[in-house]
Amino acid sequence: MPPIAVIDFETTGISPGQGARATEVAIVLLEQGRVVDRFQSLMKTGVWIPSFITQLTGITNAMVANAPDAAQVMQDAARFVGDAPMVAHNASFDSKFWQAELALADLPAPQPFACTVLLSRRLYPQAPSHKLGTLVDFHGLPRTGQAHRALADAEMAAALLAHMQHDLRTLWRVAEPSYALLQTLQRCAKPKVGALLAQHAMAAVAVA
Repeated sequence: MPPIAVIDFETTGISPGQGARATEVAIVLLEQGRVVDRFQSLMKTGVWIPSFITQLTGITNAMVANAPDAAQVMQDAARFVGDAPMVAHNASFDSKFWQAELALADLPAPQPFACTVLLSRRLYPQAPSHKLGTLVDFHGLPRTGQAHRALADAEMAAALLAHMQHDLRTLWRVAEPSYALLQTLQRCAKPKVGALLAQHAMAAVAVA
């Protein structure tokens, strides 16, 4: 399977539509369930970081003042991702910042997104919640660094995605849990998940 780019942003607020900007971005390239490369950078936008965001992330105004300009960071990030499809934990959040920051850098954002929150709700309805840290603990996955820093969260989301692909292979007998399947699965009505995955497992047996 081709690589998948797992991304996480830290930001000054909830939505770029409300003037929020990114303060940090990290991307982990996952191939065959293994991390093969990483990209991480703070980024300077000129937008003030509120104190409650600093308390949450540890990212200060002084830190981003000395960071590379956001446009340069996004050029580097886009080059790093290339044409790899993307995944994020709560992709509705990260995809908006990916598109908005690339637009401000006059760059296209053609990459599709899949969401590990939506996937988790379909594969693990028994989980106590679908927050990233809770899911990492629920599956016994390692915590990688400080939560609410982009690289640590991207690495944990990548580990969660790899765990999902492993479970699709071993528990659901899906020979190749492709990105296309992930996109279909995240849109699937929850009562129909079993039938969808059984269909993919049967198709793999028929091809074999």
